[in-house]
Amino acid sequence: MSASRQRTLGGGGQHVLDYLRRMQAENPSFFYAIQGDSDHTGGSIFWADATSRMNYTYFGDTVIFDTTYRTNRYRVPFASFTGLNHHGQPVLFGCALILNESESSFVWLLQSWLHAMSDHHPISITTDPDRLIQMAVAQILPETRLRFNKSSIFKETQEKLAQLYQSHPTFETEFGKCINETETIHEFESSWVLLLERYFVMDNEWLQSMHNARQQWVPVYMRDTFFGELSVSEGSGVLNSFFEGFVNPSTTIQMLIKQYEKAVATWHEKELKADYDTSNTTPVLKTPSPMEKQAANLFTRRIFMKFQEELVETLANPATKIDDSGTVTTYRVAKFGEDHKAHTVSFNSLEMKACCSCQMFENSGIICRHILAVFRAKNVLTLPSQYVLKRWTRNAKSGAVLEERASELPNNSRESLTVRYNSLRQEAIKYVEEGAKSIHIYTVAMDALQEAVKKVAAAKNQSPAAAEDGALSNGDNQELHAAGDTQAVACQSADEKEKKIRELTMELESTNQRCEVYRANLLAVLRDMEEQKLKLSVKVQNARLSLKE
Repeated sequence: MSASRQRTLGGGGQHVLDYLRRMQAENPSFFYAIQGDSDHTGGSIFWADATSRMNYTYFGDTVIFDTTYRTNRYRVPFASFTGLNHHGQPVLFGCALILNESESSFVWLLQSWLHAMSDHHPISITTDPDRLIQMAVAQILPETRLRFNKSSIFKETQEKLAQLYQSHPTFETEFGKCINETETIHEFESSWVLLLERYFVMDNEWLQSMHNARQQWVPVYMRDTFFGELSVSEGSGVLNSFFEGFVNPSTTIQMLIKQYEKAVATWHEKELKADYDTSNTTPVLKTPSPMEKQAANLFTRRIFMKFQEELVETLANPATKIDDSGTVTTYRVAKFGEDHKAHTVSFNSLEMKACCSCQMFENSGIICRHILAVFRAKNVLTLPSQYVLKRWTRNAKSGAVLEERASELPNNSRESLTVRYNSLRQEAIKYVEEGAKSIHIYTVAMDALQEAVKKVAAAKNQSPAAAEDGALSNGDNQELHAAGDTQAVACQSADEKEKKIRELTMELESTNQRCEVYRANLLAVLRDMEEQKLKLSVKVQNARLSLKE
């Protein structure tokens, strides 16, 4: 699955380009790039909206590059970059139409995507097993850990070994257990050899090639790297969860943009619902532990539920001290009756730091039951800060990404203007979200905004640097060609700037009003759902009482 292939978009390509140009004209933070000629006859296309770029600053530690269209025979060569938000939901980092499936095309695509994401490399990236993609990742993201999608390998194994799967139905189950349930490298290697010997496939070329690549797809080799997975099933799930149900093999180029926007809107609503549930409902605590209460206030609901599951399991996983060398104490943690599955935890009392052989925290960012069992034995009552990964907390999107990147502002005046624009826009979006939470806050926010407009106008009239950069520059948002052509940016007069400020102010006010209406509608729906649940609960109780009578 690594041969170079050329595709065309047909007449629908112009529709996509018109959409991208319109979106960029409406918002300079909308990024798109075209490989090769601007008539899109032979080059791939990449785009990322402002929200995708901002989300990457919060959740860009692990990325999924989904090229499902290649194996599922999609009519449109649609690929996506996605990740996981603080609720463990899919979040979009950009999309592409890959017309030229060659190593140079994938290199260009990764370069364009990375440029849109301010050149911040992720910790890890998951892709389909493909030689061309692998070479492109090695060239553009040399420090990023590459992982092959396990479900793609399972699917291809079934195709390559179809006769074995038919003649020996148990092979599929045993193969899955060998990959998913082994907990150490030694255990995996032993199970692999036994599996191949049992079914007489020691010399099978496909299995040999997969074993050679084991460090890039077998879970036991990947546990020391963050991938953000919250369950075993997610590690073997399909890659295209963000667009699943929206883009499929029958989707045409004419339908693509509409389906893309539907997917974006749907996941945005799901995130809002998860935010609401986290902020306005209280989870049921299952232990008297102060740590559980602390975690309930820190993490989003889904992440807390995962933490709670690990905490409760400490009751069945006692920690036994096996070595004490002063500041570092080593424990053996195993579930009752399962000593053969014991894990080793080293605890440094000075640094309040623990390392477990299961490496769950390193892999998912959520502390494991084994370390929690040691904390329980050492009477550690609250979760040390190093075990609270901000990307999983309620406040994952708070705090200034700006301060962290202040030193990285480019010297080029046109690029720095774009950075300032994007930074201000990110802060404005958070301001709108907070300002729309209630009528009172909305009024206060509008008053503050109007005052800010006056101060900006006054500062602009006083500052000699007012004309430094001319207009809002597209900078890195223009059409990018293979030769790296750039477009000139026309300067705007002071009157045009004033007009632009007024327009943006009116747009922000309109957005505030729409947010308030949307919030009111959402709360009404949620209240109605709670009332329906309450009524149903009463009916169930009445029915039970009737049965008892």
